Amino acid sequence: MARLPSSPFPSNGAGAPFNDNGGPFVESLDTEGDEEVKDRQFVTALARGLEILRAFTPQRPLLGNQELAASTGLPKPTISRLTHTLTRLGYLTYSERLGKYQLGTRVLALGFAALSNMGVRDLARPLMQELADYANVPVSLGSRDRLNVVYVEHCRSTAAVTLRLDIGSRLPLATTAMGRALLAALPEGERNYLMRHMAKREPEKWPRIQAGIEQAMEEYQTHGFTLSIGDWDKDVNAVGVPFIPPDGSGILAFNCGGPSFLLPRQRLLLDLGPRLVNLVRNVEAALLRR
Repeated sequence: MARLPSSPFPSNGAGAPFNDNGGPFVESLDTEGDEEVKDRQFVTALARGLEILRAFTPQRPLLGNQELAASTGLPKPTISRLTHTLTRLGYLTYSERLGKYQLGTRVLALGFAALSNMGVRDLARPLMQELADYANVPVSLGSRDRLNVVYVEHCRSTAAVTLRLDIGSRLPLATTAMGRALLAALPEGERNYLMRHMAKREPEKWPRIQAGIEQAMEEYQTHGFTLSIGDWDKDVNAVGVPFIPPDGSGILAFNCGGPSFLLPRQRLLLDLGPRLVNLVRNVEAALLRR
């Protein structure tokens, strides 16, 4: 197994600040002219606007300028100009009563366009639903967004007890089974880069987080899947398997997770983990037949 970094900080000083969504900013987004030094093709104003849109999540659908400034680290005058522009363009809508913004329909159009181009969702959905019904817990498909995973497909079971997650939910890369599966499939250099940023984000918790990731990497090499046993939430267990589309469009991961009383470790190891691996193989085979 590739050695994982033990130091919480990169030795070469590389890195970038984080917003509270857990994503490293491109360096010095709030410094005028930095893109001219770093990358002459980089447009800081556009990057700032996109950071505003990223701040909205299913858990935080309504945000005011002050909250956006705290979330992105951008100055309040900049936030005001950006939210005004994004509202004029239809990417945000403003509630006078609440004094807050929410994502507009133009963002929805972009999101649906992106999802519609992911053909794997249509192929995987019936297999995911079959496993969800068998396991009595949800099965999801996700991709990486900086230091998070974002659900792009989600199949619920008919069980009364379920997690309140859906397409668009954003979860941490470091402590979830899906996130660890994505890490396991990355090239070593990229994985180590991300882990350095994870360590900088939560230095006090890093030894425990790192130990969980290392164990997950060992489980992946042994079983072909990764586990999260109470690491993301003390009452939630899950298993994850990476998926590398044959067209090279980017690494995805499947997971199966739910309340720990429904998913004890042994059930994940002996039953649902192998079933999830088989699901991924079937999706791969279906894609190759297209």
